[in-house]
Amino acid sequence: MKQVLRLSFMGLFLLASQIVFCQTKQPGFPARNKKTDRAKVAEDAGALRIPNGYADNLHWDIPLDTLGQNGSIIHWKSGDESYVTSLGKLLKRSPRNGKKVSVTMKAIISLGNAVRTKSFNIYIAYEELPYSGYLFAYFEGSGEAAQQEQLRFGVSADAFNWNALNGNRPVLSSTEISQTGGIRDPHILRGEEENSFYMVATDMSAIKNGWGHNPGIDMLKSGNLIDWSHSIIDLAKTYPENFSDVKWVWAPQTIYDPAAGKYLVYFTVRFQNDPRLDFYSAYANKDFTGFEHEPALMFRAKYGAIDGDIIYKDGVYHFFFKGNTKDENGKEVQNGIQQAIGHSLQGPWAENFKYLDAYSTKHIVVEGSGIFKLNNSETYVLMYDLYTRLRYEYQKSSDLYHFTENPESFTKNFNPRHGTVISITREEAKRLNERWGGVPPELLK
Repeated sequence: MKQVLRLSFMGLFLLASQIVFCQTKQPGFPARNKKTDRAKVAEDAGALRIPNGYADNLHWDIPLDTLGQNGSIIHWKSGDESYVTSLGKLLKRSPRNGKKVSVTMKAIISLGNAVRTKSFNIYIAYEELPYSGYLFAYFEGSGEAAQQEQLRFGVSADAFNWNALNGNRPVLSSTEISQTGGIRDPHILRGEEENSFYMVATDMSAIKNGWGHNPGIDMLKSGNLIDWSHSIIDLAKTYPENFSDVKWVWAPQTIYDPAAGKYLVYFTVRFQNDPRLDFYSAYANKDFTGFEHEPALMFRAKYGAIDGDIIYKDGVYHFFFKGNTKDENGKEVQNGIQQAIGHSLQGPWAENFKYLDAYSTKHIVVEGSGIFKLNNSETYVLMYDLYTRLRYEYQKSSDLYHFTENPESFTKNFNPRHGTVISITREEAKRLNERWGGVPPELLK
């Protein structure tokens, strides 16, 4: 009797197994838990996003997804091709005399016979302000040593002939805004919000303390270019787990990341007993007084790099920096301004080992590359610091890949070290002149 029961149970098990096998393997019968095309399309539509940094104030091309995670195909249709094409290319911006133009971008997500649509409202940024001049933030390379590592401003009407503000005296005291009593490498940025400006600088006084160590950076914010709030970030103290042995924190810069809707601060880091010079980055908090998180590795150039400056053009981020080349024994044989490119600030970055400056083959050292666009023009200016010769020169480009071969010199009544330039309006120039004096007369009319 027991044997019969055992066989019966075994027979039932085999029969059930055959039924399951037939249901899951026979042609035309869907496998258990297998996603249908409709489910895949629904999931891909749910995951599809246009980040708020693009949608709320568009002045870039939109990086549009064309393939879903489940293999669905995504086609886009612009509601107004005169502003944004169906490929996401921005053609023009909203007039300043009204509300921002809103354009609907419709996504058609399909796989097999399954189709779903999803729409996004995009607000086009206003046309650029009527820029009339340029502001140069720098520290001084000559004069009284104790006064050199201080923030100064210069102004120009044409970007090539410069006047120092405040008689080339500091516009902010380093003793008030830094931990070391000195600042170097100031970077100035016009923010996404109108009447917002951001600065970061290396917190370092090489004149007082030498080159052995500097703890971090200084962060500043203003609504008028005159009054600046400030904060200090000491990486070793703030992030002791991974930065307690930091040696250098050099040449910070800030750029707005529309993919995150935040300001990204990036800089070169070197650690004690480690020769590498790598770029690290972190998003600034909303008050621009510190970081949201511990800085992370951003870009590691093959032979190390310093003095990075990033600019966006036509869907590409161009990362300029001082790089170098080493031989098989690790000895540096050449250095100068190089470039890497990426489609996201998070990388990956494709490094181009071509030297862009006119001096790398002459073994004349340059650093502090800074890139900016001329007002009402498609011309870009790549400037750099010939720091051993107290000269500041530049080369020009229309595409950021090819630059004029022969360097040109600025005309100026100061000796800047590693600075940066932004465009300013006539009203801003007048405000600067009222506070510090020195603005060229043609900007005050």
